[in-house]
Amino acid sequence: QLQLVESGGGLVHPGGSLRLSCAYSYSGFTYYTIGWFRQAPGKEREGVSCITSNGGRTNYADSVKGRFTISRDNAKNTVYLQMNSLTPEDTAVYYCAASIDYSGSIDQRRYVYWGQGTQVTVSS
Repeated sequence: QLQLVESGGGLVHPGGSLRLSCAYSYSGFTYYTIGWFRQAPGKEREGVSCITSNGGRTNYADSVKGRFTISRDNAKNTVYLQMNSLTPEDTAVYYCAASIDYSGSIDQRRYVYWGQGTQVTVSS
């Protein structure tokens, strides 16, 4: 089992920053990848970033590269997504998810465990 809970969403002005947290609990897994995804109203869910359980390999969508940073705190079983230079196009429900592999891919077809999501709204 692997459970995930997102937090840290909210309302922010364009150009501002937010840090999302994904707290996870797990049992029986050695290799896994934690990813962030987002879905805006009327749009398909898209991969944002991911980080592997060991080694810390990361991957980013082109749309967020240079603005978002994913990191982890193994002692707290938490993965973070630092989001800077936010624009209204970043408005979406953000989900964290886990794939039971070490691929480090943001292909959502690989992810089998999902959190409930946290709303991020970027507006003036």
